[in-house]
Amino acid sequence: MTDVLNALVGAPERALIAALKVLALFVTAVIAFRLTGRRALTELAPFDFVTAVAVGALIGRTATATDASWLDGAAALVTLLLAHLAVVHLRFMPGIRHLADPSPRVLVHDGKILQPALRRCGMTRSDLDVVLRQRGVADLTAVRLAVFEPNGAISLITRAEPADD
Repeated sequence: MTDVLNALVGAPERALIAALKVLALFVTAVIAFRLTGRRALTELAPFDFVTAVAVGALIGRTATATDASWLDGAAALVTLLLAHLAVVHLRFMPGIRHLADPSPRVLVHDGKILQPALRRCGMTRSDLDVVLRQRGVADLTAVRLAVFEPNGAISLITRAEPADD
């Protein structure tokens, strides 16, 4: 019975150390995100998403690992955020921009669905219909343009009235 209890509860001092490490890493992450800018949290381009997931994994792993100190986690966290910041600035170079940010893709043009673009974006007609309904568009002919943006959002430009066929 003590083995089961030990497996469930563990050593209280290890739990306290994990809690202190996660708190310290959280503060470190907040300060680092503040210094590198809000972009990583507000405009999730693919490389932003990877950074956000990696930060979460780093904090979780470091907090619970008995062989990783706060300094280990903080060094990895700061390195990751500096690499993210470098990519943010390198994106102004045309060759790097195409690697970091996918191009926007037109999914609907003048009420017609462009199936190859939809497929390249990994979307089905049902996925597109959900987005249209969420934006209050009941008739596909009302859509002048639907664009799959680099951050994964879909922008819609609609007509005032549906087109007459």
